[in-house]
Amino acid sequence: QLQFVESGGGLVQSGGSLRLSCTASGFTLDNYAVGWFRQGPGKEREGVSCITKSDGSTRYAGSVKGRFTISRDNARHTVFLQMNNLKPEDTGIYYCAGGRSTSYTFCLGSEEYDIWGQGTQVTVSS
Repeated sequence: QLQFVESGGGLVQSGGSLRLSCTASGFTLDNYAVGWFRQGPGKEREGVSCITKSDGSTRYAGSVKGRFTISRDNARHTVFLQMNNLKPEDTGIYYCAGGRSTSYTFCLGSEEYDIWGQGTQVTVSS
């Protein structure tokens, strides 16, 4: 069964940090671009960051640029999302997703992905 398992979510105060992990199970991560998405209370799901499979190029949503860093460790089949200077508006369920044919240009779009994790909750208190 192909799946991602996310971990690292939790409750943190505004200005704090969390590191999310997304581990692939049942497939080789090298062949997939990976994106992080989030869905806040009463909001639509949005793309947060993504990293390509080829050269590890990254993209970020404007709201997180300069605060979040995505990275991948193919040997550990894991992609990380380091989140610093967290704000209450970062609260939500964070999902990672993998796509074999994901383009860099559109990698913040959820339609580019076909394997999804179950999500991990991030709550930032003010």
